[in-house]
Amino acid sequence: MKYYLIAGEASGDLHASHLMQSLKETDTQAEFRFFGGDLMASVGGTRVKHYRELAYMGFIPVLLHLPTILKNMKLCKQDILEWQPDCVILIDYPGFNLNIAKFVKSKTNIPVYYYISPKIWAWKEYRIKNIKRDVDELFSILPFEVPFFEDKHHYPIHYVGNPTADEVREWKEESGKRIEETQRPIIALLAGSRKQEIKDNLPAMLEAVKPYEADYQMILAGAPGIEPSYYQQFLQESHVKIVFNQTYALLSKAHAALVTSGTATLETALFNVPQVVCYETPLPWLIGKLRRLVLSVKYVSLVNLIADREVVTELVADTFSVANIRSELSKILAGPAREKMLDGYAEVRRRLGDQKAPEQTARLIVTLLNKKPV
Repeated sequence: MKYYLIAGEASGDLHASHLMQSLKETDTQAEFRFFGGDLMASVGGTRVKHYRELAYMGFIPVLLHLPTILKNMKLCKQDILEWQPDCVILIDYPGFNLNIAKFVKSKTNIPVYYYISPKIWAWKEYRIKNIKRDVDELFSILPFEVPFFEDKHHYPIHYVGNPTADEVREWKEESGKRIEETQRPIIALLAGSRKQEIKDNLPAMLEAVKPYEADYQMILAGAPGIEPSYYQQFLQESHVKIVFNQTYALLSKAHAALVTSGTATLETALFNVPQVVCYETPLPWLIGKLRRLVLSVKYVSLVNLIADREVVTELVADTFSVANIRSELSKILAGPAREKMLDGYAEVRRRLGDQKAPEQTARLIVTLLNKKPV
């Protein structure tokens, strides 16, 4: 069968490539055409556009590149009409993908499948109307999305497992590349994947860990795509070591961690490393107030969202400070708070389950296309 996939950023390229590989194993006649990246291209098929030509984040960049974005949307729609795939598979990237879904649904009979659902439970909940109208099947990687979509919005979805949990399990099984052993226990610093996040969060993290430098080795996980020279402006007066492309190896040896919110919080939990979630914002007092008004969820970290309770402390906006980071870190280095957090991690792992998300999704998609009962 013919599969048309659309991924608009690096994480989507990764998840889509795994799904494509699983589709090839499930459907030996699988053909692919896609908007995506190098990882998808390595699996096979025809790439129409690289995601680098799509990935504009934030209001101003989107506005400045609007003609290019609209041109790419038009190209994508026309290409789908000409190729006539058996299905269109959208991977995250809702601003672009929901527009494509609307077009495909209104102009064709091609089924639209969404893998890694838009995070409308956090913001833009009104998009549920578009999803109900334009998406035939939604495949979720977060268990708490099931009651959100099914109970609250009466839209049935498939929970297929979590790719991050898959990747951590596979890394552990393969006993991947190990980080150099240190004489002191390690406190890991994961300060985000974008320059602005690093600039906002890393200085406070570095200041917070200073009292522990005699007893612990501080190691910073360098983000892919960020040049080492960018970090030097923050590390000049520091004893912190930096490593690249070794985040899992670092977490496998870490005693505790300071983590900027995102997938890294879940990765840290899956490696059983107690953590403090740190996320500075501009105008922290105002953002702190607005957060409670704008966001539909109580938490920002995936760990707490999956557990549906506070397993890890979140220092965000008006609660983000060096003193608070230092205080919360001291609590998880030893003692009952550390043990309580580790117990919470066990619950997170239980809720995620052990399904392999790409394999489960591929089986469901092929079954649906063959019109067999699921």
